[in-house]
Amino acid sequence: MALLTHVLACLFGIGSWVAINGMWVELPLVVPEIPEGWYLPSYLTVIIQLANIGPLFITLMHRFKPGALDERPVIYTIVVMGAVATFLLAFLWKHTLVVGGAVHSVALLSLSFLLSVVDCTSSVTFLPFMMRLPPQYLTSYFVGEGLSGLIPALVALIQGVGMVQCKNATANANISMENSTWGSSGELVAHYQQANFSAQVFFLFLSVMMIVCLGAFLMLNHLPAVAKERKCERYLDDATHREKAGVGLSLQNSAPEQKPMLDSSESPLKEPRSSFGKGTFSRAQLVFIFVVLAWVNALTNAVLPSVQSYSCLPYGNQAYHLATTMAAVANPVACFIAMFVPNRSLVLMVVLTVTGTGFGAYIMAMAALSPCPLLVHHDMGAALVVITWVVFVLTLSYVKVIIGVILRDEGHSALVWCGAVVQLGSISEGITSGPDCSVLSPLSWPALALRLDSSLRPASHTASQEQPDWYPDRSSLVKHSEPEQGQADSGDSD
Repeated sequence: MALLTHVLACLFGIGSWVAINGMWVELPLVVPEIPEGWYLPSYLTVIIQLANIGPLFITLMHRFKPGALDERPVIYTIVVMGAVATFLLAFLWKHTLVVGGAVHSVALLSLSFLLSVVDCTSSVTFLPFMMRLPPQYLTSYFVGEGLSGLIPALVALIQGVGMVQCKNATANANISMENSTWGSSGELVAHYQQANFSAQVFFLFLSVMMIVCLGAFLMLNHLPAVAKERKCERYLDDATHREKAGVGLSLQNSAPEQKPMLDSSESPLKEPRSSFGKGTFSRAQLVFIFVVLAWVNALTNAVLPSVQSYSCLPYGNQAYHLATTMAAVANPVACFIAMFVPNRSLVLMVVLTVTGTGFGAYIMAMAALSPCPLLVHHDMGAALVVITWVVFVLTLSYVKVIIGVILRDEGHSALVWCGAVVQLGSISEGITSGPDCSVLSPLSWPALALRLDSSLRPASHTASQEQPDWYPDRSSLVKHSEPEQGQADSGDSD
């Protein structure tokens, strides 16, 4: 059944990044309970970069020992490891140990590293496995990969993660963060609302999602109904054999008197344009495709997400939540569109890449202008930033599908390199929000979180002292003021 195979491919793709995406959206609930506090995002960033040892090993094995490594046992290993790690995380994430004289969440950080290895390695194993299925199922996999970010976000939304109330300690009045009506006097104390269910339940949910991914992978390999849809594995075996025997054949056939490029008209077959894959594209075209792939993943996975808070929050909490939610929806929607409108045009790929990059440049400009970006006092500005985020994710997600389909046609090895380049592009996250981002980078969301934490922590400060300095002068947000030294208690004085 074709529909069953599409569903299984989608469920299989969900397991690719659901664990780490789940970790990120659960941060507001985890951070107040651990000694690292809002430095945890910086720790996670470093951990994820170190976890790229997994895809590096797979890529090197493919390069120097072609055909020696079957991705199926690797997939079984990493998916089971992901299910076990998320299960243990549910019970151990609060446990701490003293390391180097300081208390650290060793269990949380160690299990996060294992989950990072799982998700990073999935980029160079899940995609090549999809070579065993007909091309139309690759887009279903990409839909699932997009849902791996959307589903945890929706569950966290139901959970009520990060809901904060500011209470006036003197007047005992509740002040909603959505309305943001701060008084000119009085002491404000932040109260985190209790979540609808605990972080333990959320991590158990992530474990169930990894088990679902494992079940889908088992059925893709062994279910008779899917076996009818699967391609004959002889293609893979032949491709592997050619990779193994390529060096030996070149030594046997290479002779001093051999004259390639001569008498090519005698061959009825079209001369390959390069030695990569089937030789459909020239070396310059392949380099260009991989550069675009790295660029697109750097923008969508690293650079722009790190400034999303700064580009959206000045327009209000509603604009921020709409942008994050609709952008998460746009990813699987773009992949779903690609199922019905497949395209392999390099021209369209370039047009969409330039378009998406242009929208990304607008987002970066608004983040750089924060806390006073363009049209900050108008509803049009909020609508524009939300639409920009949606179009940005929609166009570049479609570009990733185009490149995936193109490289899928080039063979198994092309998809391995596709996954490796995806990780290479995402490594730029270490540059935009690296270990010192919460201290040095003014555009990183860990820095924003630190500012939020410092501006909303329970303390006996006046409203003028408690207000975050990055908010714009907007009636629906905190009134922006910068009191001079000695005038901290002057209320609304200039």
